Amino acid sequence: MVTGVIAAQALHLPHVNYTTIMPELILLGGMLVLLLVSALFKKGLPRDFYASAVVGIGAASLIASLVLYHDVAAHGSFTAIAHSIDVDGFSVLFLTLVSCITIVYPFFAHAYMQREGFEGVEFFALPLISGAGAMFMASANDLILIFLGLEILSIPLYVMAGMDQRRETSGEAAMKYFIMGAFSSAIFLYGMALTYGATGSLNLAEISAFLSKNYVFGNGVLLAGMGLLLVGFLFKIAAVPFHFWSPDVYQGSPTVATGFMAAIAKAGAFAALIRVFMASFPTLASDWQPLLWVVIVLTTLFGAVVALVQKDIKRMLAYSSINQAGFILLGLQSDTSKGIGASLYYVFIYSFLILGTFAIVAIAGAKGDAIHNIDDLKGYAKSHPFLATSLAIFLVSQAGAPFTTGFLAKLQVITAAVEAHSYALAVIAMVSAAIATGFYLRVVYVMFSEGTGTKNALSSGKEIYSLSPLGKLNISPWLFTGIVLCLSVTVLFGFWPQPLVDFATHARLLFR
Repeated sequence: MVTGVIAAQALHLPHVNYTTIMPELILLGGMLVLLLVSALFKKGLPRDFYASAVVGIGAASLIASLVLYHDVAAHGSFTAIAHSIDVDGFSVLFLTLVSCITIVYPFFAHAYMQREGFEGVEFFALPLISGAGAMFMASANDLILIFLGLEILSIPLYVMAGMDQRRETSGEAAMKYFIMGAFSSAIFLYGMALTYGATGSLNLAEISAFLSKNYVFGNGVLLAGMGLLLVGFLFKIAAVPFHFWSPDVYQGSPTVATGFMAAIAKAGAFAALIRVFMASFPTLASDWQPLLWVVIVLTTLFGAVVALVQKDIKRMLAYSSINQAGFILLGLQSDTSKGIGASLYYVFIYSFLILGTFAIVAIAGAKGDAIHNIDDLKGYAKSHPFLATSLAIFLVSQAGAPFTTGFLAKLQVITAAVEAHSYALAVIAMVSAAIATGFYLRVVYVMFSEGTGTKNALSSGKEIYSLSPLGKLNISPWLFTGIVLCLSVTVLFGFWPQPLVDFATHARLLFR
C-alpha cells in the first residue's frame, strides 16, 4: 500500500534533449570552467587567456546554433523539453546573434581593462551568464522560462554596471538599474499570474489555442495580464514612458559594460516580446496594437528630441537607443510576417552598431573613463583618424545613411508600417529619424573640426593608448579586431544585405 502511494507521488520528469539547449549550456558551462580555473590560481590568469577563452566559448556556441539552424532547415520547427523550448528559425536567429555578441565583446573588454588596470575574470564571466539568459528568452515557449531567462539576463548586468568602484556614478547606476529592474520583474510576474488566471496556462502555444477557441470580449483579467506583460517588456527595452533608468545607467556604468548591456538586453527583451505577442496574443492584436502605436510615437519623438540637447555622449547614446527601440517596435506593431522580419533584421544589425560605438566612446573617455563631453571630441579625427572614422560610420549608420545597414533597417520597418496602413506612424517615425540625424552628425562634425577638446586627454594618443601598438594606429590589437568585426557587419551588409535579410525574413515563429 505504501509502495503504491510512493509510486503515485513519483515525479515524472520530461525527456531532455540537450542538443536543443546546447548553445545555452556552452555559455553556462564555459562560465563555470572559467571561474573554476581562475580560482585555482592565486594571482589569477592573464587577460589574454580570459578574453581568448570567451571568444572560443562564443565560437562554440555559434557552431551549436548553426547546427540547430541546419536541423530546422532540414526537418522543420519543433518543440522540446515538455514543449517549453521552441526550436525554429526565430530562436536560431537570436541564438546566432547572442553568440556573435559574445564573440565580439571580449575584444573590447580586454582593451578597456588593460587601460584601466582591471584584473579578474568577472568582466568576462558575467556576460556569459547574461548571454545564456537572452538565449533562453528567445527559445522559451513558456512564460515561466521567459521570466527565468529575464532574471538570468538581468542580474549579471546589474553587477557589471557597478564594477567600477572608483566612480560613485557606477554604484549609483547599478542601484538604479537593480531597483527599476526588480520593479519591472514584479510587474511582469503579476501579468503572468493574471494571464494564467484567465487562460489556465503559461505555455505560449496553449494560451494561443485557448484564445483561438474562446470568446474573450470584456475579459478584464486577461487584458490586464497582457498589458502588464507588455509593460514589463517595455521597461527592459527602455521604451517611453518606461525609460527613466536608461540615461543614468548608460552614463554611470563602465562604458564597455554599457555597450554590452545595450546590445544583449535589447536582443533578449525584443526576442521575448515578439514571441509572446505574436505567438500567444495574435487574436488580441486589436487590443495591443493601439497601445504600441502610442508607445512608438512617444519613444521615437522623445528619444530624438531629448538627445539633441545632450552634452554627454553616453547620455546622448542612451536617448538614441530609446529612439531606436521605437523603430524596432514598428515591425511588431504592423503584425505582419514582413514587419517581424524587419524588426529581427533591425535588432541584429543594431547590436553590432551599438557595441562598436560604445567601444570607441570607452577608449575616447581616457583613463578613468570620465571624459565624455561631446565638445571634448573636437579635433579627434586628426589625432586618431581610424577611431574617429569608425565612430562616424557607426553613427551615420544609426542615423540611416544609405549604403549602411541602418538605412535598410529603417526602410524595412517603415515600409512594413506603410503596408499595414499605419501611415501616420510611418510619417512620425521618419520625422524622428530626420531629427535624430542632427545629433549624430553633430558628433561627427565635432570630431572632424579643427582644434582640440577642452580636456587635452582626448588628443593625447600616448596617454590614451598606452597599449600594445598596432603600427601607426597605436591601438590595442584586441580593440582593432573588435572594431573591424563590427565595421564589417555594418559596411558589408550595407552593400550586400540579402543574406542577412533572408535570414531575418525566414525566421518564422513556430505557432505563427
